[in-house]
Amino acid sequence: MAFWQQLQFNHFQAAAVILYVLGMTGMRFNRNLIKKIVSMGFMDSAIYLFLTSSGFVAGHVPPIVTDPSVSPSVEVYSNPVPTGLVLTGIVVSVSVTAFSLALTQRLYKKYHSLDIDEILMLAKRGDD
Repeated sequence: MAFWQQLQFNHFQAAAVILYVLGMTGMRFNRNLIKKIVSMGFMDSAIYLFLTSSGFVAGHVPPIVTDPSVSPSVEVYSNPVPTGLVLTGIVVSVSVTAFSLALTQRLYKKYHSLDIDEILMLAKRGDD
């Protein structure tokens, strides 16, 4: 299969890789703490998109049994565990983002800057 055909088939994975690279670039080259937190959010979203798109199987149905008298084979159901793990990861990443923003706010109140290099310099010097 040619590269472009694979890319068309796996376009969600390609989008996830692009989002992850954007987030990693933002984490590496931005010195502003808010921009670093937003970049971390991009990386989180990319991972969740990749896991969700990798776990999708066409033709499978959610494992919800409405009629217990009919028991289809297990192969027609999709696995709910990856989706549950992604949802749990989203909750954790929202909590980490909120905590990071709260810490950033405290750092800004103390050092009057969002530049990580300037904050580290002021912290080493001991200026309050």
